[in-house]
Amino acid sequence: MDMDELKKKISECTKCRLHEDRDKTVPGEGPLDADIMLIGEGPGADEDAQGKPFVGSAGKKLNECLEGAGLKRKDVFITNTVRCRPPKNRDPRKDELDACDPYTQKMIELVNPKVIGLLGRIPTLQLTGQGTVGKARGKQITVKGMTYIPTFHPAALIYDSSRREVLINDLRSMKEYVEMEKKSRQTVL
Repeated sequence: MDMDELKKKISECTKCRLHEDRDKTVPGEGPLDADIMLIGEGPGADEDAQGKPFVGSAGKKLNECLEGAGLKRKDVFITNTVRCRPPKNRDPRKDELDACDPYTQKMIELVNPKVIGLLGRIPTLQLTGQGTVGKARGKQITVKGMTYIPTFHPAALIYDSSRREVLINDLRSMKEYVEMEKKSRQTVL
């Protein structure tokens, strides 16, 4: 299955209750050869309307932080743990996360990034089993051969601007991780 087939499958998905109220699915976007993948929690109202991840106010904060870290959004693949908006922006429930997890795993497989940034508590728990971002953030966690770096969700910056530099530093550490990986592979060759 390629990314276009996966996105079509997501657009037709009815595996959990979230499909009942969605306007559009939000599968994810970015280059299929991205070194960095970012995984958020779930779409908000703007994302549900446009079918694209992180296009609302949290997306603006993410874009600012990516720029601050020396990264370009167009070079990063961005998705969420669920592809349909939870009602009233509530947290996705375990059964909803589990229904969408095969899509997340397939996206990871197709993009095959060098590192995955987990934006917030929900993706951190779902993909690493770590329960709090406060304890896990900024650390490299390897699960099944994939390296994850948890950090704050950009929406947290809307309410607490002091986390901006932390998020920028965590994004910068993802960039540095990729650079180190590339150098180590060149050394081996």
